Amino acid sequence: MEDLAAKLAFIGVAGIGAQWLAWRLQLPAIVLLLAAGFLAGPVTGFIVPAQDFGDIYQPVVGLAVAIILFEGGLTLNFTEIRETSTAVRRIILIAGPLTWLGAACAGHYIGGLEWPVAIILGAILIVTGPTVIMPLLRSSALKSRPASLLRWEAIVNDPIGALAAVISFEVFLAFHGGHDSDNLLLTIIVAFVFAVVAGIGAGQLLIWAFIRGHVPEYLKAPVLLASVLAVFAVSNLILEESGLLTVTIMGIRMANSRLASLSELRRFKETITVLLVSGLFVLLTAALEWSVIQALDWRAVGFVAALLLVIRPAAIFVATIGGGLTWQERLLTAWIAPRGIVAVAVASLFGSLLFQASVPDGERMVALTFAVVVATIVLHGFSLAPLARILGLRMAEKPGVLIVGGSRWATAFASKLKDMEVPVTIADANWNHLSDARQAGLDTHYGETLSEHAHHHLAIGRFNALVAATDNDAYNALVCTNFGPEIGRNNVYEIGVSREQPDRRALRFTIGGRQLFKPGLGLRDLREKHAAGWTFQSTRLTDEFDYDAYLASSPEEGRVILWRKPDGSLVFETNSDVEKAQEDDVILRFAPPDAAETRQKERAKMAESEGKPE
Repeated sequence: MEDLAAKLAFIGVAGIGAQWLAWRLQLPAIVLLLAAGFLAGPVTGFIVPAQDFGDIYQPVVGLAVAIILFEGGLTLNFTEIRETSTAVRRIILIAGPLTWLGAACAGHYIGGLEWPVAIILGAILIVTGPTVIMPLLRSSALKSRPASLLRWEAIVNDPIGALAAVISFEVFLAFHGGHDSDNLLLTIIVAFVFAVVAGIGAGQLLIWAFIRGHVPEYLKAPVLLASVLAVFAVSNLILEESGLLTVTIMGIRMANSRLASLSELRRFKETITVLLVSGLFVLLTAALEWSVIQALDWRAVGFVAALLLVIRPAAIFVATIGGGLTWQERLLTAWIAPRGIVAVAVASLFGSLLFQASVPDGERMVALTFAVVVATIVLHGFSLAPLARILGLRMAEKPGVLIVGGSRWATAFASKLKDMEVPVTIADANWNHLSDARQAGLDTHYGETLSEHAHHHLAIGRFNALVAATDNDAYNALVCTNFGPEIGRNNVYEIGVSREQPDRRALRFTIGGRQLFKPGLGLRDLREKHAAGWTFQSTRLTDEFDYDAYLASSPEEGRVILWRKPDGSLVFETNSDVEKAQEDDVILRFAPPDAAETRQKERAKMAESEGKPE
């Protein structure tokens, strides 16, 4: 028992450790997770899942995959798919079957599999793996359209591919006398109808219970998690793996509701999903046996090459004809199709079942599936960001700033950031407040920043910092609290009176963001100073004119806001205790009009003294 506890602890530590190391090294996390599992399993033999966990191994993997797909469904809001709905529909309905057909033919003629096994393998490879796509999208900074396209395809296709594999296997058993073929079609229809009805019904029931207050706030996340597991298990009683479709539909239904607590629930599910994805990749990779790895030969290489270079591109280009996508988006989608946990889990399940049915190619099917998973994770993981950059499908490379509140002070602040080549957007719910920003040629967003519309159209991932600068201190705090988990709590700032008070009236430190100015300045103060002639001034530091010299030459009443480093990253003065301005950094300061003249004179004197002959 202690040995098993140590192995479970290793899986957790190795999974999260790989995630953290990938973040530090800017590498695809999935690659490091595969490496950790490979070392723990085939290389050292420390973890042998089938022996260590026994009969609960496959059920636990199935439940974990169900939670992952449900969380993926929670991210699929119909609002964001309006521009790509035609393309997504065609990829699922046309490219999916074409991939199935092409992979089955390649599996038979190139991989050397018998037709029944090749057909099951083709169905499995319909999936494109949300467990891989999500981490890749998080690190690649794709634009909203191609990111939405890849995410929708991955999440919707995963249960469809699993069900297609189940149906193929059931047909195989029917032809070999393992099932009653008369009831097979009826079972499939009943399972599909139940999956749709149960998914929508369970989601609607939870929405009703949460909105009406029948579930307290502290129980909402546990109730949701238990409901997902229950719906998945009941659906699987009708037809194996149909529960994946049920929980995906359930997640999509809840994602498109007006549930006030949906953001908190989604964040909880994201945390669970990160843990599950990390652990499952380590576990499933550790489950590989050397006999499976040794089964890979030149035919496996040919099969993978045919799938990646011929079958997938052909299926996507045929399916997206007239789908409203640019050629760059079609090319990116044709190449990026990594397989993940669902493909490995389903292949492992049917591989063992085929082996029990005395079909010799069952083990080789698992080997080919894992070859595809490894190849796509490595190739697509390392090529997504460079390819997106070449095709012009990445968001702004430089860190961007979102300013909430369209005052003249905010417009002047944004204009100076733009002059410093910092991407900036001003958002406000009042059209008139954005008039100066529009005239200045700044990027603006008209609408309520906290609305669902803003969540899908602002593309929060392109911003590395947020400044809440409205005349309402409470609203500023609310904006920072809302966007803190996405942008980072150390990267959201607000103007207004400082809330760092020791008395009982002070708000908790978890609410709001950091103060942009210390001591705090409200919008009224900033307006008055701006009207009195205060301006935003930028200064580049040099070896001779360092940060200390800069501060010494500047009037005390001026306020340093941030500095931009040579690589484009921003450091706000509020975080100056972590990093000090260095040579070639450009400092942005809000200061009275005479500050620029004083600093210019100081620098002129320095230049004159340096130019004098010795």
